[in-house]
Amino acid sequence: MKERSTKPYLIRAIYEWCSDSGYTPYLSVKVDAQTRVPTEFVKNGEIILNISFDAAHHLTLGNDLIQFSARFGGLSQEISIPVNAVQGIFAKETTQGILFPPEGEADAVQPENGIENPDKPPSSTQISPAPAGKKRRFQVIK
Repeated sequence: MKERSTKPYLIRAIYEWCSDSGYTPYLSVKVDAQTRVPTEFVKNGEIILNISFDAAHHLTLGNDLIQFSARFGGLSQEISIPVNAVQGIFAKETTQGILFPPEGEADAVQPENGIENPDKPPSSTQISPAPAGKKRRFQVIK
């Protein structure tokens, strides 16, 4: 039996934390053929979406699919995003959240013991250490 992914659960947890904290949850999405978003707002194959209660109507954060309707340029549009296309979820106000490794790199960490597989390259997303008195930020390491 295939192990269930933690990704949709982490997305829901950060969404709930943002909502409870009064922050605006944003999704970073890698757009592909299965992703239904307004293409005029896609830049470099990616789109950032506000999924707050006020912006995303009838929001469903499912295990395989995220669906909602939102207004773009005054027109209501149905949005459908496969969970595997989500690159991260974060609070607009603080940039705190989670960045997910690309799907191909998700195998690099073994869930049983958290040790990186020496046959795979290390994950490309890391949280930079917070200097004293400063906010933590996500940093993409290439």
